[in-house]
Amino acid sequence: MQSLRNQILARVRGKGRGCVFSSKDFLDLGNRNPVDKTLSRLFAQGIIRRVTTGIYDFPREDEELGGRLSPDIQQVAQAIARKNGVSIQPSGALAANLLGLSTQVPAKIVYLTNGKSRTVKINNRILIFKRVKPREMRPGNEISILVTQALRFLGKGWIEKNIIYHLRQQLSDADRKKLLKDARYMEDWIWEVVQRITSKGEPGEE
Repeated sequence: MQSLRNQILARVRGKGRGCVFSSKDFLDLGNRNPVDKTLSRLFAQGIIRRVTTGIYDFPREDEELGGRLSPDIQQVAQAIARKNGVSIQPSGALAANLLGLSTQVPAKIVYLTNGKSRTVKINNRILIFKRVKPREMRPGNEISILVTQALRFLGKGWIEKNIIYHLRQQLSDADRKKLLKDARYMEDWIWEVVQRITSKGEPGEE
């Protein structure tokens, strides 16, 4: 039987460089205390990196860019959410950036959450978890939430043909079906925009 260290290492390496995790992601392999100690030893050995309290990553490396790269901030946010047992969703500004609808990289990366509000500093970036009312946590799958949050951020009346076309290019057929299904329960104008996005015609010819 593999040791706890080897089991954890196998899972981390299986996920690949850039993955972010906490001890909670390995509690099916052992109790909390030995898992914590194993992660601490792997950190001390330089195999994994401590990103913030209780959160680690298997760092990506690029010698031309100076060795270890910065952690993936989106994966860090998801790992923190899993660790604390809460749900998170990207704010509108972040959703627009992730979808390529905004070239401006937010200095403060904001997620909405049903958990406690908190701020985490990751190197020179600020990760903010903002507690909101349950109705502000939108239902739906990940891609539906991402698109609708971005549309709300851009605003009704500001969704031009190039945005419709861009979103079509970003979504797979499966994504479009999920988006169309979830959008039925959202604001009328969001539903109308989603119908344009999921239409097969060219923007303006739906």
